[in-house]
Amino acid sequence: MTAKIIPLESRTLPTGRGRPLALARWLFMVAALVVAIVAVGGITRLTESGLSITEWKPVTGTLPPLNDAQWQAEFEAYKQIPQYTRMNGPAGMTLEEYKFIYFWEWVHRLIARVIGLAFALPLAWFWMRGAIPVGFKPRLVGLLALGGMQGVIGWWMVSSGLDSGADVKVAHYRLATHLLVALTTLFGLVWTALDMRALARGEQPARITRFGAVVVAVLFLQLFFGALVAGMRAGYVAGAGWFEWSAWPLMQDRLFPAGIDWARGALHAVINDPFLTHFIHRWWAWVAVAVLVVLARKVRRDHRPASIAIHSAFGIQIVLGIATVWSGVALWLAVLHQLTGALLVAATAWGVHAQGRRQR
Repeated sequence: MTAKIIPLESRTLPTGRGRPLALARWLFMVAALVVAIVAVGGITRLTESGLSITEWKPVTGTLPPLNDAQWQAEFEAYKQIPQYTRMNGPAGMTLEEYKFIYFWEWVHRLIARVIGLAFALPLAWFWMRGAIPVGFKPRLVGLLALGGMQGVIGWWMVSSGLDSGADVKVAHYRLATHLLVALTTLFGLVWTALDMRALARGEQPARITRFGAVVVAVLFLQLFFGALVAGMRAGYVAGAGWFEWSAWPLMQDRLFPAGIDWARGALHAVINDPFLTHFIHRWWAWVAVAVLVVLARKVRRDHRPASIAIHSAFGIQIVLGIATVWSGVALWLAVLHQLTGALLVAATAWGVHAQGRRQR
């Protein structure tokens, strides 16, 4: 009697497996768009463009001003907010200068709309075609909800800089929330795409391990303080000038900075004082490096590309962080630093996922 050979895939995959490879490619594409919007968000922040559009028009705001009258109306609305009056002074700003900052905020919002459509429309199509594997619909709906919430948080952030009694910039804790939700969405997209690829190979989805959870917590705390540094413009407090030791590893010729305001307590200082926040961000980075090195070593035998990606991402990120401080926060370096931060999140998701699969 001849034994019947059953293909491995048919023995291991559950009923209703869908089209996991197609979904994985789609999710990686959306993740790439999220990385792009994080980079453009950095440009928007560093060019002080975030408040140039003073209204939130999800549909009609897709088009920029198309004639001189519309440009003048947008410009006049911008002139009414604190940022314009306090930063430009009597000299004011030309319409061409305004168009430059308007462009970056418009591009930022346009990419956000593209991400929404690039996620929602294919999700609906895959859903109707029955292509989503069993058990993944709630996770995909959750990622869609995160994206929608990000739009609301974005306007919540912008509105903090439009009030008559506001500062010339948005609230730093709102900016941190906005960035962390974007990076959380990126992590979820990469993780789910990797699960889809595993499913296509006949493997089970990964589970995050205890160590993986520690790595994610340490990294996101570092990202949180980085977002606070960005929101408070705390990168400037270390001093400026290429390759001056007073800017790094020291801060104004001291290891621990002077001038910290402790009047409202230590917790308030940790998240509101630019000197202390910057100090924590630059030294907690080495804690993040330590756990990432351990993660990379744990997965390098079975998942060497993930290990290389983690080492490369945090190595470049450290160099860019130091160079950004040394340069006095040069725009291109600061943007690359934020971009690499997003890539580090994706690489960490890959490594933690690989470790979770190996443990399982």
